[in-house]
Amino acid sequence: MTPLETSQHQASASASPLSLWQQIQEDWQAHERDWTRPGFRAVAVHRFGNWRMTIQPKLLRAPLSLLYQMLYRKIRNGYGIELPYTTQLGRRVIIEHQGAIVIHGYAVIGDDCIIRQGVTLGNRTLEQPLDAPKLGKGVNVGAGAKLLGKVEIGDGAAIGANAVVLNDVPAHHLAVGIPAKVLAPKAMT
Repeated sequence: MTPLETSQHQASASASPLSLWQQIQEDWQAHERDWTRPGFRAVAVHRFGNWRMTIQPKLLRAPLSLLYQMLYRKIRNGYGIELPYTTQLGRRVIIEHQGAIVIHGYAVIGDDCIIRQGVTLGNRTLEQPLDAPKLGKGVNVGAGAKLLGKVEIGDGAAIGANAVVLNDVPAHHLAVGIPAKVLAPKAMT
């Protein structure tokens, strides 16, 4: 694990005072108490991936890491949801549908966000591979949206379907189009 991964893992691990089981129960409730939903399964595997990093020494963690890698690949290949454990994931994040969801390992997703099918939270250029989007609390990301580079999406913002977001979006605003244009909150109603 690189120093950046270590610091990100520590930040995400300390961000939630809940135990692994409490986090999974909360995510299960957020996903309408349906354990068969691919989004719930992806989030649960992500939580497990973070939890296993707390196990010391590394020798005891090794079998859990192997199990995590198998589960991660099952979710990625079976459901098309790529959500690495290094992503900082808030509480009650909902992955609404499966398929073609790619989330950068250094992305930050706040509490109560909704992510739909076909969404990419990724870097914008190969020259800046660690730049990733940061979503505030309660962000609603529409199907097929692409958020690229080091963009910040404010609390309660909405990203329209198929929008390509290359710039920051203020809190409670709507971003639509290719490239995305930001609309004021009153235009959202």
